[in-house]
Amino acid sequence: MNLTITRTGDIAIVRVGEARLMYPLLSDFAGSVASLLASGDKKVVIDLAGVNYIDSASIGCLMDLYRQATSAGGKLKLAGVQKRVETMLTMTGAQNFLEIHPDEASAITSFGG
Repeated sequence: MNLTITRTGDIAIVRVGEARLMYPLLSDFAGSVASLLASGDKKVVIDLAGVNYIDSASIGCLMDLYRQATSAGGKLKLAGVQKRVETMLTMTGAQNFLEIHPDEASAITSFGG
């Protein structure tokens, strides 16, 4: 899976470099983000700017990662969500839980940094 993780201060930024985030990729994706949370990262931004399609399994995965982050006292935010992906998140109600920012910079700023 094309995934890069960088840091800005205490914020971990996960950039998904796949056009389609779907079931076969979820194990690598979920494992990488869960590792960040397990190692103590409390502020995580998932940049989906390059993703133009997600399936229902991916939405479930994002919700599970959100739950893990919240349980650990952290926050997980989405950035760069394209309209088609946002529609999927809205249709499933996931946007009620997942904080969505137009770009990475605004997501980082929302952490107060």
